[in-house]
Amino acid sequence: MFPIKSMINKSVLKELISYQKSHSKALSYYCTNNKNALFNTSGKSFMYLQQMKVSSTVPSSSDSGFLQTYSEMLKSLSESTPVQFMQKSLINVHDYTGLPWWATIICSTILLRTTTTLPLAIYQQIILARLELLKYEMNELVKELKKETTIATKMYDLDERTARNIYNYSLKSNWKKLIIRDNCHPFKTSILLWVQIPLWISVSMCLRNMIYMQPIKDSSAEIIHDQLSVQGIWWIQNLTEIDSTYIIPITFGLINLSLIELSIMSKVTVPTKLQKIITNIFRGFSIIMIPLSASVPSALVLYWTTSSMFGLIQNLTLMSPKVKRFCKIPLTPSELEKPYEQLRAAMKSRIFKKNKEKC
Repeated sequence: MFPIKSMINKSVLKELISYQKSHSKALSYYCTNNKNALFNTSGKSFMYLQQMKVSSTVPSSSDSGFLQTYSEMLKSLSESTPVQFMQKSLINVHDYTGLPWWATIICSTILLRTTTTLPLAIYQQIILARLELLKYEMNELVKELKKETTIATKMYDLDERTARNIYNYSLKSNWKKLIIRDNCHPFKTSILLWVQIPLWISVSMCLRNMIYMQPIKDSSAEIIHDQLSVQGIWWIQNLTEIDSTYIIPITFGLINLSLIELSIMSKVTVPTKLQKIITNIFRGFSIIMIPLSASVPSALVLYWTTSSMFGLIQNLTLMSPKVKRFCKIPLTPSELEKPYEQLRAAMKSRIFKKNKEKC
């Protein structure tokens, strides 16, 4: 394997070979740090091993290309206008209020969710309620359209295909008219999602910038980093480090699971097979987020947990019929009359059902 000469220490060479079998990088490291023990003098053998070191440590073009693309994406995202705006806003809140960074993150998250996502969540509920009422109105229209299509088929001697095309066209036309009348296009139900996800990414990236002193590492960035490292709370005094107790990551995962279960138990209709699959995917994603959040700095997890907790309280509050009427959300047949009592009963039945299955 190697050109053995008198200058090579054979006992060390055997150890080298065992290192090579285990890992080539370990061999290169050993050669670099133990060249005096392996070689009595410099020679061709050392040059040969140095060439092996270079060839084993140079990354492949595909790996380097992926890492470069990933780093460029992170850099462009960290320097983007929304992230920079969020970063400056957080710093201004911290400086003007005099709050420690843990309180700044929590208060800023609550303020941001209250002024941005809460109004959109209420608007989403209004659109969903209008669409539900339109479906009941459409059921009556469908009956009338079927009668009219049957009469037109007999009067004008239409074939089955033509009659079906006329029926479908009339159905779509009436549905569009109803949507325009009530101003409730189904796409509007996704506005909250299109705002909430970019907002979550922007705040997460701005916190990441402050933790790792990016995109520019200057004196102000170092000051903010130092403040984050001492302005924590309770067991997380250093917000730039991970939570070694796993309390916040586990809390974050449990809150996300509670949000999923709440959305299931608040529905009157029985979920379809596809809905059950999607629910299980979200459950799995919530569990995966626990170890993921346990590997990032505490400042990020504190923001994620606060945002999820706000979402849970928001959804529970919007279940109340009084709150819905105050927010001008229309009354629908699927609305729960006593949501909190029914939610408590659903939780009890689910717990007892699991206990019976175990027994």
